[in-house]
Amino acid sequence: RNFCCDCGNSKFKNLQCKLLPEKVKVNAGNKYNDNFYGLYCTCKRPYPDPEDEIPDEMIQCIVCEDWFHGRHLGAIPPESGDFHEMICQACMNHCHFLWAYASQLAGKENLVPALTKVNSLEDEGIVLKVEESEEEKKEIKKESGVEHQEMREEKQMDQFNEPSTSSGGCYRALNTLISLQAVTKSEAPVCKLKELQSKPFLKKDTATFWPSNWRSKLCTCEDCLKMYSELEVQFLTDECDTVLAYENKGTSDQETERRDPLMDTLNSMNRVQQVELICEYNDLKTELTDYLRRFADEGTVVKREDIQHFFEEFQSRKRRRTNRMQYYCS
Repeated sequence: RNFCCDCGNSKFKNLQCKLLPEKVKVNAGNKYNDNFYGLYCTCKRPYPDPEDEIPDEMIQCIVCEDWFHGRHLGAIPPESGDFHEMICQACMNHCHFLWAYASQLAGKENLVPALTKVNSLEDEGIVLKVEESEEEKKEIKKESGVEHQEMREEKQMDQFNEPSTSSGGCYRALNTLISLQAVTKSEAPVCKLKELQSKPFLKKDTATFWPSNWRSKLCTCEDCLKMYSELEVQFLTDECDTVLAYENKGTSDQETERRDPLMDTLNSMNRVQQVELICEYNDLKTELTDYLRRFADEGTVVKREDIQHFFEEFQSRKRRRTNRMQYYCS
């Protein structure tokens, strides 16, 4: 990720980079880990390892981009393979904020163990225990919300209906409306991370496994974006950086490489143009083969002037053939 070649800098003497001639002497953006020396995982072993007889799959961490044996992750990868990305334990410790998301977004086999807790519904003034069923929770919340809304409406109506002997009552009612609108407009965007961190969650010294589209669930408020930048993990919010995106790009590039340019050109032509192109190609191939065979038989070297002479003669013969053609229109 974001790797740049080192040619032309202080690592290579008397060698200038042809792609970026003005390159700095030292590329500070490149990070060299054990992978550059053929060593991987926490065990720092090569892959394939001739001394390792245990069959094991290696999985790449999306943060540090190192490869790890499944048995060295501190957590067993989901047997179904129902995960799209993995973050190793070292990167989880570095990006500690991810633990708040792990209990909500990580794979089922890696979910943070549920804690016995009390969910406080502060807005409704009701306390629910975890043991209560989901239906009971919904019903109580619904009834409480209705009662809360009715009380609020009654309070506002009382303010409007309050008898007044002067214009002060009207002003008070108007100020109440303006205040309600101001509160509604001034509501700041809620930080998803702070909401998750306000709930109990558990940190473990293990790797985590994440489903597809989990990056879109990350908070992108100003404070969180600043934190991503400080931790150098801004790419976590980029959906084009995912493993699936790289795999799709690799597949697309391979398909492009396998395509035949000549066949693409033929497919873009009509039938008459296709026949003419094939005939011209066969003529060129035949004449060029015969021309080069003479040099091979004589044991002489083909020079640039010889090739130029051949194509000049070929074009001349082609013009003579075209000029002799007669077209009949009915």
